[in-house]
Amino acid sequence: MKFKTLLLFTILTVILLWVGESLGGEEGLILALLFAGVFNLGSYWFSDSIVLRLYRAKEVGPEEAPQLHRIVEELATSAGIPKPKIYIVPQQAPNAFATGRSPSHAAVAVTEGILRALDERELRGVLSHELSHIRHRDTLIQAMAATLGAAIVFLARLAFFASLFGLGGDDDRGNPLELLLMLILAPIAALLIQLAISRSREYFADETGAKISRDPLALASALKKLDSYSSKIPMAGNPTTSHLFIVAPRFRDSSLFSLFATHPPTEKRIERLNKIARGIL
Repeated sequence: MKFKTLLLFTILTVILLWVGESLGGEEGLILALLFAGVFNLGSYWFSDSIVLRLYRAKEVGPEEAPQLHRIVEELATSAGIPKPKIYIVPQQAPNAFATGRSPSHAAVAVTEGILRALDERELRGVLSHELSHIRHRDTLIQAMAATLGAAIVFLARLAFFASLFGLGGDDDRGNPLELLLMLILAPIAALLIQLAISRSREYFADETGAKISRDPLALASALKKLDSYSSKIPMAGNPTTSHLFIVAPRFRDSSLFSLFATHPPTEKRIERLNKIARGIL
């Protein structure tokens, strides 16, 4: 799993360098690396606060949500990580996500809807999945993949419009048709690789979460319920954050992102969890 993630990150980096080279040769390569560094530094320090503010998540203490704090504390101990901060998102769509740059700087967020939709056993299954993401730093990995993708999109547009308006020297402009293809294909390739990273980490979080909770069937039951609810209750938010959630939300504002799967099929995830429960995996 680690090798696959590293390979996908390498491909993302190659795409970024290709776009940078198209923008301006050696100087473009340097610019691409600078952009990647700046974007990833910003993601490292601020991605968690940005997404929590986006969803108007409110931090809750033990006195406000005693059951939630008890479950998270027990599971964090089982996972061998510090207890993360706990947030509640004021939305009815049942869902949850984790965020943060490291296990010691992390948070889990659950919607109001999920607290009503699931029983305690199923909620434990969901939270064990999210703590697995924190334990394996998936939250940071996915944020870095997203920022690399954003850098690729920005530089591809910059290279195309620089060529279109005759900016830069003749040697740096490149073939207009090649730049047009890059403008179209590079962001799509980057998006598909981000989605591949997200899907692979979801399978791994299911498996590790099942070990943390020692109850894979609880997570399987929760996924079945959440998948059903997601098709009925839309969520207000940004479709580019879909990969963060335990099941892909249906956003109120449709977009091209709905054409791409950010998560593995729920049926396959449930099938794998059933195999784990039977000792097959």
